[in-house]
Formats: sequence, structure tokens, C-alpha cells
Amino acid sequence: MNILISDDEPLAVERLSRLVSQLGHQVVATAQNGKQVLELAQQYEPDVVLLDIQMPVMDGLSCAQHLTQLNPMPAVVFCTAYDQHALNAIQSQASGYLIKPIAQSELQRVLNNLTKLTQAQMSNIEKKQSMEKTTQRQQIVAKTYRGVELIPTENIYYFLADQKYVAVRHKNGSVLIDETLKELEQEFADKFIRIHRNALISLDYLDGLELVTSGQYQVRCREIEEKLAVSRRHLPILRERIYHL
Repeated sequence: MNILISDDEPLAVERLSRLVSQLGHQVVATAQNGKQVLELAQQYEPDVVLLDIQMPVMDGLSCAQHLTQLNPMPAVVFCTAYDQHALNAIQSQASGYLIKPIAQSELQRVLNNLTKLTQAQMSNIEKKQSMEKTTQRQQIVAKTYRGVELIPTENIYYFLADQKYVAVRHKNGSVLIDETLKELEQEFADKFIRIHRNALISLDYLDGLELVTSGQYQVRCREIEEKLAVSRRHLPILRERIYHL
């Protein structure tokens, strides 16, 4: 996981960075106060912020409240020498709370928990997916190293088959899901159109059709630079849909 570390003591940052690296994670940035954390979190989009509580300029508790407004929102783990802040940390929706000096085993336990889904979470997700099969889903569920990501269908540019998985290209990046293009095409026939045996594109983001070489076409997608190949088989239907957009 990508981790941002914040502490106003350089030695504490150095030690925590070493522990994180030894556990196989990456330190993407370090900060000395809450204000720097907010700036760096928007820049690097870390998976986890290891956050000291008592810092100058902006303390950790105030910083954590601002972090909840970010999208994607990082998990927050407080690292402090004072256990009297535990209640406030829990109320700020922190994902973990570690007391200094931090043991590597405790840090590993907290980070491992952030990558695991509880049985209750999985049960709720599967139940929701089962109910949504009778109606069109508003979100796609993807399981990634972050945990579970919910991607609104209105934010998806296209679906692209990638061996036994399907890549979902959306506003915040790309994820893989264990579904088939055929199932997605049937469910989202009013929102996506097949342009190739391995690709569905959103009609909302379809920007135009252009000729590449003799008989070979590709489509442009609004907001992104990627262009997708169009097969001759699907070209007539695509032209008709574009005409009626």
C-alpha cells in the first residue's frame, strides 16, 4: 500500500518509514503538520495516512476530519504517545490507533486489517448485488488491494476485456472485475454500446468516430485521451447510435 507519514519529530518519521518499508509497503510522502498532510494527500492519493495527533499548524484530529472529505478517502491510523486521545480518534472514524513507541507487529496488524474484508462486509455486498440483478445497478463493485471500491456507472468511460477479467476505466483510474462483457452489455444496453468483441463504451462519453486507415475506425472518448478500436462488425450499429445521439 502507498502510505503517507505525518509527525513533527524527524526521528519518529524516520523510524516509522523504516517499519513501513520493512513490511513491504511504500512511503509516498512525509509531513510535519496537518496542513501539509492535506496538500500531500491530494497530490499522492495515499491508501493510508499514519497521523500523529499533537502537531503544529493543524493537529491530527482536525486533519482527520478534513481527510474524510477527500475522494478517494485514505484510511487514517493515529500514531501518538498519548492514549487519552483514543475516544476522539474513534469518533473521527479512524481505522486504527497505535501508541508510541510503535511495535512492528502492531503496525503490521493494523495495516493487514485495512486490506481485509470482514465476512459481514462481503455478505452485505453479495446481498446487494443479488438484489440489483433484477434491476440495473448504479455502481460496479471491484475488489482491489484497497479493499472494496464502489464505482458509479455514470463515472465509467468503457469496459475492456482483459483475458479472464474486464478492465473498468473510470474517472479515478482503472480496476479489474470478475464479470463478462456479455453480462455487462445485457445489463447496461441503454448506457453502453459494444464497439468490438472486447470493448463496451459509454454513450455518455462517446465523443466521435474517426478513420484510422482504410476501413479501420476508432472512437474518441470525452475527458480522456485513449481511443478504442471499432470492429467492422459493430461499425454500422455504432454509426446509427451516434446519429441518434
